Amino acid sequence: MQTEDPTRETAGTPGARPDAHSGGRIQDARLADRIMTAEEAAALIPAGATVGMSGFTGAGYPKAVPQALAGRIAAASARGERMRVDVWTGASTAPELDGVLAEAEGIELRLPYQSDPITRREINEGRMEYLDMHLSHVAQMVWQGFLGPLDVAVIEVTGVTDDGRLIPSSSVGNNKTWIERADAVILEVNSRQPAGLEGMHDIYYGTALPPHRTPVPIVRPTDRIGVPHLLCPTEKIIGVVPTDAPDRNTPFSAPDEVSRRIAGHVLDFLAHEVARGRLPENLLPLQSGVGNVANAVLAGLDEGPFENLTAYTEVIQDGMLHLIDTGKLVGVSATAFSLSPGAVERFNARAGEYRDKIVLRPQEISNHPEVARRLGCLAMNGMIEADIYGNINSTHVMGSRVQNGIGGSGDFARNGLISFFLSPSRAKQGAISAIVPMVSHVDHTEHDVDVIVTEQGLADLRGLSPKQRARRVIQNCAHPDFRPALEDYYERALHSSYGRHTPHLLEESLSWHTRFMRTGSMR
Repeated sequence: MQTEDPTRETAGTPGARPDAHSGGRIQDARLADRIMTAEEAAALIPAGATVGMSGFTGAGYPKAVPQALAGRIAAASARGERMRVDVWTGASTAPELDGVLAEAEGIELRLPYQSDPITRREINEGRMEYLDMHLSHVAQMVWQGFLGPLDVAVIEVTGVTDDGRLIPSSSVGNNKTWIERADAVILEVNSRQPAGLEGMHDIYYGTALPPHRTPVPIVRPTDRIGVPHLLCPTEKIIGVVPTDAPDRNTPFSAPDEVSRRIAGHVLDFLAHEVARGRLPENLLPLQSGVGNVANAVLAGLDEGPFENLTAYTEVIQDGMLHLIDTGKLVGVSATAFSLSPGAVERFNARAGEYRDKIVLRPQEISNHPEVARRLGCLAMNGMIEADIYGNINSTHVMGSRVQNGIGGSGDFARNGLISFFLSPSRAKQGAISAIVPMVSHVDHTEHDVDVIVTEQGLADLRGLSPKQRARRVIQNCAHPDFRPALEDYYERALHSSYGRHTPHLLEESLSWHTRFMRTGSMR
């Protein structure tokens, strides 16, 4: 884990005295007396508080205040005092937020999604509570009050205008909701984020709870329906911390042979759907989860025949930025970036040029089921495992160890036009099969899954009964090392199951998982 040196005297790092002008990013004179260090801001967060922090997939998260808060928690622990907070974000963040707070054992409850290894360890060892949620559901649950009050919001922005409007950063996530619902707001004004981000955001203030809801008026992926700034009453802002720190970005690996084969199956399928007249020649808006397999699919689209593509998704990663650069992708809507360091440099240098092609929205809009269904999104997401009937586990290893979370995959899987789930057919050097008799945890039922893809092949499950699905998944998607065992299980279940609609042998349906936990292999 890497963190900034707390003794380094630069604006925004712990221990530093901030420059009151922050490179001209703080234009509202009313905030001059609220500019402070990260330590001073962290001291405003009481023990036991619920803190809503910006950040979505390692973009736009506060960099300084969480580290200062973790230092304060660690100091309290050294004195024999227990200090913990609840942490709400947009999605996953980075070591400077999740990592340092988890290492200090300072998080009581985390929601709605995480990918930090220390946080994951704390959750799976029972020392941190975790509420894994559909990302489109978070804002409405907060507004309903179901999750309790929000004490403080800590939000990274790229600037504050002279009339107090907040210029959003490289992610939007739940920031609008945190600002509206929090009793107090602390801003990190990050001068490292490009000024060209201003105008790229579309913050919609038209959401409401039933019975006052109206349709979200998006009919094309890049329709703008809101305003380019976040709005916050000045009197609610209790601290402003200037920072100058980059997002934490992870390089993507070049597509390997397995990823390329998965991508090839998806692209062949899309071409087939176009040829059958079920998709237009420019497809429909793409939604893609984060990762190397997803990037391989995007790379394949760049090489393929499809033009004038659009995307309505959560995250813009390297592949989508490249498709914009080549002219293949003409417009994309998301809530955050997730770019490698090289792609960040390219984006920062040309942020103004991307403004007409990229829209960043709050996640309750980027993931809105109504919009995903209206646009007919092509939803492509990863999985841990699938069973022979098409149920998907995308969150838990061996049924009980959470990996990351469901994120936004369910928002799109149930509501998009076609729902794809992608994975290599094996894991752990061949010890684990991604196709199993019964998944050990269900995130997406067979009713929400249209297409399963591994490097072995593609199973189109639309219009098939459970037994027909089972045969197709085994034949098309299972690795040859595991296919005979799956066929044997299915045939015996077909003749010995309590029922014949979805045949299972309950006494051994999870035996592959118990075998792995006992021996280290499913074989």
